[in-house]
Amino acid sequence: MRSVGVEEELLLVDARTGEPQALSTAVLAAVSRESGGEPEVFEAELHRQMLEFGTRPQTGMGDLAEEIVRWRAEAARHAEDLGAAVVALATSPLPVSPSIGSGERYQWLEEQFGLTTQEQLTCGCHVHVSVDSDEEGVAVLDRIRPWLSVLLAMSANSPFWQGKDSRYSSYRSRVWGRWPSSGPVEIFGSADRYHEQVDDMLGTGALRDKGMIYFDARLSHHYPTVEVRVADVCLDPSTTVLLATLVRGLVETAARQWRAGEPPARHGVGLLRLAAWRAGRSGLEGELIHPVTMRPAPAEVVVRALFDHVRDALEDSGDVISAQEGLAALLKGGNGARIQRDLLSRSGGLRGVVTECVSRTRG
Repeated sequence: MRSVGVEEELLLVDARTGEPQALSTAVLAAVSRESGGEPEVFEAELHRQMLEFGTRPQTGMGDLAEEIVRWRAEAARHAEDLGAAVVALATSPLPVSPSIGSGERYQWLEEQFGLTTQEQLTCGCHVHVSVDSDEEGVAVLDRIRPWLSVLLAMSANSPFWQGKDSRYSSYRSRVWGRWPSSGPVEIFGSADRYHEQVDDMLGTGALRDKGMIYFDARLSHHYPTVEVRVADVCLDPSTTVLLATLVRGLVETAARQWRAGEPPARHGVGLLRLAAWRAGRSGLEGELIHPVTMRPAPAEVVVRALFDHVRDALEDSGDVISAQEGLAALLKGGNGARIQRDLLSRSGGLRGVVTECVSRTRG
């Protein structure tokens, strides 16, 4: 069975006001003192109002769920010692002046990309799924392309930006799309062609390193995995687990298609960009662009098409029932964007939204 790992980025906020706080250095120092030299789970991110953690590779989704809940709770504990809190929101609902980290890499990004770097206070969720080789990994990338926009719609958790409703479900996806290397990609056809494309992009001098290959899905340059990077960080940890379950199903389904000689869908990058825009705009409300037909269809129909597409892989991994239940709960209760807007209508203020989401972050 393929292993799965998850990286989540969290916002650090003032426990009383809900405003983002540049405390990642202090939190990481506290973690380091307590860990006694053990491998670090938490890492700094581009902005000091963010904290990232990564799980170990897991084959059981129950074990993955336990890790996500555990590390969210640990992050919250360390933040609480500083009068702060962590919250799984992909953008800050309240106005914020982002503070870029002091590392050499982050300073280079600010110098080269200016306002784009300054405004990248966004939190995503990255799912790693093991593959046997780069050749298998690229075959997977070629075949999952049309389905990535559905994952974005399901995870959408960033309706607010600088104190205003953006009118998007995932405004993070719009901000992230400002990087020149981000978004959907072409069909590569082989691992050699993939690596050639990456080398050519680095050869332009516009990108610092392979870490800036910001494709919606890519080969990890650290692990033998396909890394799906399209999603917002999810408000509820159960949604993160559902996302990871479906991503593993997509990877396994694509690998089986490749071994069976089935070619990837030939949708052009232009169509995939439109599908991603619609997913970021609509989330699970209204219509999405169907990955097979590339025509509008109700969001629920599209989400269920994703489930049907990976159902055989889910059956084989023992995840089909939990995925069914998770999808039903998500479609009924809504993604993070809908929950945030519902909270605003009840609380009357964005601070109330953040306060409630702090509680929901632990699940």
